[in-house]
Amino acid sequence: MATDSVQKEDSIQNEKKRFWNNDMEAIIGIMVVLLILGTINVFSSSFILAEAEFDTPYFFLKRHLINIAIGFIAFGICFRTDYHRWRGLMPFVLGFTVISLVLVLIIGPQVNGARRWLPLGVTQFQPAEMAKLVSIMIAAAYLSLQVKKNREIKFFTVQMGIIGAMFVLTELEPDMGTACIIIGIPLIMYVVAGLDRRKIFWLIGAIVTGGILMILRNPYRLERLKVTFDPWSDAQNYGYQTVQSLSAIGSGELTGMGLGVGVSKYDYLPEAHTDFAFAIFCQENGFLGAIFVFMLFAALTVYAARVAGRARDEYGQMLAVGVMILVVGQAIGNLLMVGGMFPVVGIPLPFISYGGTSLIMTMASMGILVNVGRLGKKE
Repeated sequence: MATDSVQKEDSIQNEKKRFWNNDMEAIIGIMVVLLILGTINVFSSSFILAEAEFDTPYFFLKRHLINIAIGFIAFGICFRTDYHRWRGLMPFVLGFTVISLVLVLIIGPQVNGARRWLPLGVTQFQPAEMAKLVSIMIAAAYLSLQVKKNREIKFFTVQMGIIGAMFVLTELEPDMGTACIIIGIPLIMYVVAGLDRRKIFWLIGAIVTGGILMILRNPYRLERLKVTFDPWSDAQNYGYQTVQSLSAIGSGELTGMGLGVGVSKYDYLPEAHTDFAFAIFCQENGFLGAIFVFMLFAALTVYAARVAGRARDEYGQMLAVGVMILVVGQAIGNLLMVGGMFPVVGIPLPFISYGGTSLIMTMASMGILVNVGRLGKKE
């Protein structure tokens, strides 16, 4: 009896020492912290542009807060919905996504030579952002069945054909960055699921060949790739964003200039509140602020991997892995892009960059991840 009492007391003490009660709480907590940081940064990086173009410094902030509210609704729905139900709903979700991708090419307004948004009254919807999550669901459904029944994982399937169609439609907008994510995450999931080694080498060759063809399709992509290695060689043209981004990051030094004080948002750095939001964050919060964001995404990776490891079944594992790659992979891509180590391809930083559909779909993805954890094996 005394031994049982001591063990019970030790268990209570261990629970008190833990910052989170479970992995799901940790994931939600990290998401909320990132949303708070992102909201502050969206306002700080956009109020100059908002005042100049819309006569109010709060234009982008108000829209961002509305998107967060919608995002929490999407998160709540996905959190409460058993992730197995998405298999039954997939024909409807997929049909809506594909139709939207087609419509955006026909009626979508052209902005900077691309058609990426569908106008919805006072707001806009970006179908390609939804296609990212849908591609993960399709791949998870196929791979989980193959793994469960110990079958060979094949490329040339109906599922990969559908994902390939969404990839092509997105590339036609054109949006190479998002198109690569739509097809890239499922391919990584294939490798994680146990793709044959010989097929992996074939896959690498196909990716390299496809990447070259996509770059050659639009000459400006080749120029962006060239200046990645030396942006100062074309600092006033293709290398401009990278040079300004690096300048903003470097000027932040250790502790930053202070919230709202960063100067790069004064029409120096294009897309300061969207794709290059992290450069403004570094300028105003410094190296310490950047490290804090790195740690948050690293922690999110660990907890998401734990959720995948404890998932109830193969489908849950694949979904959790896909969402983890979606969120953390985009974060890595954006950080490399902003840091001048990756071409400028328009990858947003989850929770930090301004972007309605992207934020909402990311929060919906997090809801699915937490649901997988909630219904998974107990610790």
